[in-house]
Amino acid sequence: MGELLMLAAIVVYVGGVWKFWTGFHRTNFTEGKLHLALLWPVYMIANKSYRQNFQRALKG
Repeated sequence: MGELLMLAAIVVYVGGVWKFWTGFHRTNFTEGKLHLALLWPVYMIANKSYRQNFQRALKG
């Protein structure tokens, strides 16, 4: 059961990185694409502006 949970967490993380990476042009950010994509879970918790931009990246 723990392995399945870990696999699900990895899939969600990689999916978030991919969606943010491909939708980066929809955000207000101009640089730091790799950094912002890889640390998306941390920024989602800590930064309201990032959450809004992440939602923009997911649309489309």
